[in-house]
Amino acid sequence: MGKVGKENGKQGKDQGERLSKKDYEDQLEPLEHQLNDLARWLQHAGRRLAVVVEGRDTAGKGGVIKAIAGSLNPRYCHVVALPKPSERELSQWYFQRYVQHLPAAGEMVLFDRSWYNRAGVERVMDYCSVGETRAFLQQAPVFEQMLIDDGLLLCKYWLTVDQAEQEQRFAERLDDPLKRWKLSPVDLQAREKYAAYGAARNAMLKATHSVQAPWALVDFNDQRRGRLALIQHLLAQLPDTRVPPEPMTLPPLARPALKERLPAGFQAI
Repeated sequence: MGKVGKENGKQGKDQGERLSKKDYEDQLEPLEHQLNDLARWLQHAGRRLAVVVEGRDTAGKGGVIKAIAGSLNPRYCHVVALPKPSERELSQWYFQRYVQHLPAAGEMVLFDRSWYNRAGVERVMDYCSVGETRAFLQQAPVFEQMLIDDGLLLCKYWLTVDQAEQEQRFAERLDDPLKRWKLSPVDLQAREKYAAYGAARNAMLKATHSVQAPWALVDFNDQRRGRLALIQHLLAQLPDTRVPPEPMTLPPLARPALKERLPAGFQAI
């Protein structure tokens, strides 16, 4: 199982050394160029890439997904963060609501949580039965193998964070009106279930880690370092994706540039 850091004890090189915003942005920029190379290769080769991002509450799933998708064409890079299932979806095959969001040729899909909800929050918070979780852990490897056999590229990440750091982030979300939307009643209930979530995760990893669809665990106590580590790992899992961009030129206009001439009767801001 790929590990980038570990959850127990000190994670990473030195948790006292937080990566500065400037250093983070300097290191992110070349990775953004490589991500664009990856996106261009997916389109050139007609390949499909699905990236599953799981992890503890407040770990930083949305932040790393934003870092990956931020410089990519949204027509080909899609973020999937599904809400609570509807009554109709609850009556369907469990994997069905996720299948419709899988990528087509040339696309990348980033799952902000995924079908692994069943082995995590649903199990810990008693939203599903022990039998349903057991069935899921048996079916998930089969489901993923079918996707891989059909040519899908699948990468799975679990973001780790210590409980003390998690508590600081919960408090920050509570105090910041612009982050309050990230804090739900379920999050508040889950605060006391840190160990239970860890046990559920470990059972999930044991049942669903394979050579074909391995998990990588990423230390997100320092979210900036975690984002860089995950992106570097993602790029390393894929073949050489350098496809030269099609040459383009920008010849001068045939006539002088025009100014906007707006129709009367409309408010101009």
